[in-house]
Amino acid sequence: MASIPWLGSCCIEAQILVYTLLFGLLGIAIHKKLRTRHVSLDPQGRAVLITGCDSGFGNLLAHRLLSMGFTVFAACLFPDGEGAQALRAHASPGELKVLRLDVTSDKEIEQAKQYVQDHLPNKGLWGLVNNAGISIWGMVEWLTIDKFQKVLDVNLLGSIRTTLAFAPLIRKNKGRMVFLSSINAYISYMNSIYALTKAGLEKFCDSLRLEMKQFGVQVCIIEPGNYAPATNIQPQVAPEKLWDSLPAEAKEIYSKEFIKDATNFVKEKLESGSKNSYEVVDAIVDALTAPSPKARYLVASLAEKVAVYLFLWLPTSLFDQILHVARRKSKNA
Repeated sequence: MASIPWLGSCCIEAQILVYTLLFGLLGIAIHKKLRTRHVSLDPQGRAVLITGCDSGFGNLLAHRLLSMGFTVFAACLFPDGEGAQALRAHASPGELKVLRLDVTSDKEIEQAKQYVQDHLPNKGLWGLVNNAGISIWGMVEWLTIDKFQKVLDVNLLGSIRTTLAFAPLIRKNKGRMVFLSSINAYISYMNSIYALTKAGLEKFCDSLRLEMKQFGVQVCIIEPGNYAPATNIQPQVAPEKLWDSLPAEAKEIYSKEFIKDATNFVKEKLESGSKNSYEVVDAIVDALTAPSPKARYLVASLAEKVAVYLFLWLPTSLFDQILHVARRKSKNA
């Protein structure tokens, strides 16, 4: 019988694919086994610095870590605000240190570093959680360079500032560095500023993780989905106010009706998010305490996870078309 070359080639490729999948599954199983090994981390005498503790994930995380017995340096933009006051009223076995920190200020970073060094418990600084962040939504042409610079300075450069300042203390104790990213690092629409800061943060962490591995320091990225109702990171903007803020050139292209529709679209999407902040906090705690933490924690709904995986594996043009159709259906619903 005559052989069919292309058929043999297909069989070989299928075998390679099967073996790759089997080895991948085996690797995942081994990784999970290693992560579930019980290694007790005693929080007593260990400190964790958290930025952005005024509200949201940072505030809830501070409460959790205090309950576990950690010493918590809660960095707040408003150290006398409601969030800081709620932390001070929290009765727990841990020790609380509230400090003012604007992550865009080099001077305040240095002051915070000195304060932390002067008040460290006996086991030193174990963790740094870069949580501080802000968001401004809108199409690229609606935004000014000042707005881009503002969000970049907080979300990306702010995390880099704290990393440069506190990395020596974390390295000394072979501790953990945790960064709050977002699924918007992969998927973005009408939030280019926020998305680019998170994408930049991901690449910064990828380099940092490899560099710190030789010192025994673990670097972890938390990638939450839509938790807007739980954090209020994205303030609602009235269509009229948004229209008034547009550059003159943008007003010639986009109508008031379009601005109204866009505002309603974003509002609906934000309000449909999860209120379960504890899911993200659970991931951060695991990153800080697990014997073998994940490099990335994708904390999102099933639909959001599928969207991320499709983005990673599908051709860009096809993925863009899927999003275009999905948004059009959402608008017409």
